[in-house]
Amino acid sequence: MSKVTRTDRQPAEPHAADSHDLIRVHGARENNLKDVSVELPKRRLTVFTGVSGSGKSSLVFDTIAAESQRMINETYSAFLQGFMPTLARPEVDVLEGLTTAITVDQQRMGSDPRSTVGTATDANAMLRILFSRLGKPYFGPPGAFSFNVASVQASGGFTVDRGADKTKTEKVSFSRTGGMCTHCEGRGTVSDIDLAQLYDDSKSLSEDPFTIPTYTGGGWVVRVIAESGFFDPDKPIRAYTKKERHDFLYREPTKVKINGINLTYEGLIPKLQKSMLNKDRESMQPHIRAFVDRAVTFATCPECEGTRLTEGARSSKIGKVSIADACAMEIRDLAEWVRGIDEPSVTPLLTALQHTLDSFVEIGLGYLSLDRASGTLSGGEAQRVKMIRHLGSSLTDVTYVFDEPTIGLHPHDIQRMNNLLLRLRDKGNTVLVVEHKPEAIAIADHVVDLGPGAGTAGGTVCFEGTVEGLRASDTVTGRHLDDRAAVKDTVRKATGTLPVRGAKANNLREVDVDIPLGVLTVVTGVAGSGKSSLVHGSIPAEEGVIAVDQTPIRGSRRSNPATYTGLLDPIRKAFAKANGVKPALFSANSEGACPTCNGAGVIYTDLGMMAGVSTTCEDCGGKRFDASVLEYRFGGRDISEVLAMSVAEAEEFFREGEARIPAAHRIVERMADVGLGYLTLGQPLTTLSGGERQRLKLATHMGDKGGVYVLDEPTTGLHLADVEQLLGLLDRLVDSGKSVIVIEHHQAVMAHADWIIDLGPGAGHDGGRVVFEGTPAELVAARSTLTGEHLAQYVGA
Repeated sequence: MSKVTRTDRQPAEPHAADSHDLIRVHGARENNLKDVSVELPKRRLTVFTGVSGSGKSSLVFDTIAAESQRMINETYSAFLQGFMPTLARPEVDVLEGLTTAITVDQQRMGSDPRSTVGTATDANAMLRILFSRLGKPYFGPPGAFSFNVASVQASGGFTVDRGADKTKTEKVSFSRTGGMCTHCEGRGTVSDIDLAQLYDDSKSLSEDPFTIPTYTGGGWVVRVIAESGFFDPDKPIRAYTKKERHDFLYREPTKVKINGINLTYEGLIPKLQKSMLNKDRESMQPHIRAFVDRAVTFATCPECEGTRLTEGARSSKIGKVSIADACAMEIRDLAEWVRGIDEPSVTPLLTALQHTLDSFVEIGLGYLSLDRASGTLSGGEAQRVKMIRHLGSSLTDVTYVFDEPTIGLHPHDIQRMNNLLLRLRDKGNTVLVVEHKPEAIAIADHVVDLGPGAGTAGGTVCFEGTVEGLRASDTVTGRHLDDRAAVKDTVRKATGTLPVRGAKANNLREVDVDIPLGVLTVVTGVAGSGKSSLVHGSIPAEEGVIAVDQTPIRGSRRSNPATYTGLLDPIRKAFAKANGVKPALFSANSEGACPTCNGAGVIYTDLGMMAGVSTTCEDCGGKRFDASVLEYRFGGRDISEVLAMSVAEAEEFFREGEARIPAAHRIVERMADVGLGYLTLGQPLTTLSGGERQRLKLATHMGDKGGVYVLDEPTTGLHLADVEQLLGLLDRLVDSGKSVIVIEHHQAVMAHADWIIDLGPGAGHDGGRVVFEGTPAELVAARSTLTGEHLAQYVGA
């Protein structure tokens, strides 16, 4: 028997492989970064701090994570790279020591109605296999339990040539059993269009009967209908025959010739479905969105009762539970049910499913159900759902990149998230976190603070070291790290109430509450306690209620703050009036665009599988406008110079003198109020950080006419210093006579409130009740809820 001889002698020198313990970034210039150089320790937790827009995401996501992804993509064959997104190399001189980067960002999950929490995490796939094996009566394979698979049956024949003039016809048939409800096509809801909102049926086509946006009398859309030859244009719509009515509303696309031009006629309903109803509601223009809200009603599908599944899929059960029942359970209850299944033949499947469900509970999402539409998750919930697949991963030496993982978390839940981040680090991974919350910054092994300001005033490293070193430093983050808002001595008195009675949306338990008006009201509680259900689901969406939710604003490179806020309209009109020309000349997306780059300012060269190259347009020098347009001036500036102004400059420019435009001044004033004075008017929306986009959206809604503002976590993406400015803005809104209702977890906002409504005591079916109503001082004194405990600790009571 041989024996292994061991010696305790250490090698004279460390192994060369052990020397790569740093990620080195040198000369990073992505977005607003100014030749940033940092060294980040591997297998440690590094937190990046700094005011919103200081360059944190540019360094972490757009430089480190992006280059790691690009280098991984380059390991694939040229053929495969042709199917992958092409990534340009970040603007950086040196990047060394990179490992595989896994990015877990705040991007909302797809808003497709067929995407649910279960389909996004593979939990549904495992449940379908489970029911196909153990369900009684047997209904079919896993696809038979999927609401994304339709049942199909087909039959036909084909001829087989056997040579020498011998042929044989063989008949084949094919069938597939799917679980999709045929009535709602797996959506769970059916939409009904109110025809009275589309047209006035007492009028004929020649009398401009349509009440649909863009369907105006002389437009091509209406001309195609009126001149298609299917209808008498002078006959009232209500007098149509059954066939004419069908053709008017539902006819399949048909080629027609009008004035010698070949066009396509299509029934009104399918045309509207494609052009308006299938689009994401938030991406619609306000007048289109108002029309859709008016014309379309959504109701639970009467055939599947909202489960999305066929009767057969719902009738197959394990014990007394169908797959629809399982998906409707809260995940923590489902985990207990799965734990009670004892069937050796599917043990590996049960183990994997159990692990996934337990991960939901561990990460604080046990209150969700698998049939929850993924588009309804908040940014924080979506990010934690994406984390689930990484919790049990056996990968090590990977770089995990997180974007504010504590978003949407009550102070009570933040410690749990911290433990998860530390667990990933302790497995030998490098964890990079962009974060603003002091509780999350406190667990860092290494801190990189960017700033000192935002936009062009940021992009430099102000501090690099330990948390204690940051606290002692004189940076903006260091000075605000131990900030504690005091509870107000006096609170405003309500001028009225907004009564909510018998609220039972989602997990609410017949809640009765009076929300005070004329004050700053904060609705709080642990994640999943029913805050959004109460505010968004129960407050009547009347005229005068302005809701600003967490939905991210969308925009391409051509979109900028001026186009998004509507600021460009009064500017274009002023330029046109001053120069006696058309307003369209002063839009880079219209007639005034540089013909060489089509108003983009840059020219993109597609290099196939290689990263495309963008170069500044030589003709317009990146100004995006045709040279002839730049000769027109207003207030001594051309249109490109106006769009290059910062919000603060523009506020002064449009205030008085020959360049005075009251409408434009009001918009830039609102942008300055939310702390975006440093942004340039023509800066592409794609370069804005999450916090900047959130505030830009708030600035836009501040112009809406209404007396009640409902804000959903407005501190998302905001630095500790920015929160002070937000509180000042909320105060100004209330002092101007508005009522402000805020869903929020941030203790500084709670302490600043006039009235607090606390929901709980837990999440899901453990929540849904009002556990406290009163002033912040009363909540701190009572300490009767989790929120009260944490707020008391925060204010030092």
